[in-house]
Amino acid sequence: MNLILNSTSNTISIKSIYTDFKAITKAGLAISVVFSSIAGFLLGVTDFQALHWILLLKLAVGGYCMVGASNAYNQVIEKDLDALMDRTKNRPVPAGKMSPNVALIIASILTIIGLVLLYTINPKTAMFGAISIFLYTSVYTPLKTMTSLSVFVGAFPGAIPFMLGWVAATGNFGIEAGTLFLIQFFWQFPHFWAIGWFLFEDYEKAGFFMLPTGKKDKGTALQIILYTVWLIIASLLPALGYTGQLFITPIAAVLVFLLGIWMLFYAVKLYKLRTAKAARTLMLVSVSYITLLQLIYIFDKILR
Repeated sequence: MNLILNSTSNTISIKSIYTDFKAITKAGLAISVVFSSIAGFLLGVTDFQALHWILLLKLAVGGYCMVGASNAYNQVIEKDLDALMDRTKNRPVPAGKMSPNVALIIASILTIIGLVLLYTINPKTAMFGAISIFLYTSVYTPLKTMTSLSVFVGAFPGAIPFMLGWVAATGNFGIEAGTLFLIQFFWQFPHFWAIGWFLFEDYEKAGFFMLPTGKKDKGTALQIILYTVWLIIASLLPALGYTGQLFITPIAAVLVFLLGIWMLFYAVKLYKLRTAKAARTLMLVSVSYITLLQLIYIFDKILR
């Protein structure tokens, strides 16, 4: 009987550890970031037939560790503020399911593993991974309670993954990696401002400044439209022949343009309606946009 109880207890314990680990590393977000890195890697390889699967695996695991570490550090730093917001109060640290020290240890271990794995790919990949963690935890996180410019600062580490994949595949940072960075950089603004809009009241409880004007108004909505336009322009740069080895065919360019118009439609809709529902829809569309754009780039390279 005791054996059965101990077995059940161990199962519950393992399950809770797994659940808490997913929460502290924000597994869903981390996986989406890893996908961006893999997309950049596939765009950077010269020959799919000679694809280095070990390098790709190192990038995926190392990338997850770096993102997971950033998220864990963030949750330790903001534990008191997270406890004030409905969307974050049940996270392991503010909910008391994990101590800040344990979370800090997990973050530190993930940082070391991530940096080592990325360094074995090449030093530049590890350097950009380290820069990403530093900017996210040491600059972006404390700025969130000071100024709405935190979103601008946060866009830098947020834009690194797509570029990181290219650097991992080629060992070089040039116009190609810079273009991938630019695309994901401009994407950050409509995406996170949409989140800041429909979660405005929740963020307000913790004193976070997420919207450019500080309010859910036409000014914020207009900036969302403008950055969406910049995103569309940046995403079409590879079709112009000025981005080195990174280029897309006219057919892919048309698909990317239509994809951008789709997202712009919902940005304009938010400007007109200025509702939480419209902002949430734009956020979901933005997630689909960046994923589909990366897939178009990849399949265009495979099929041409």
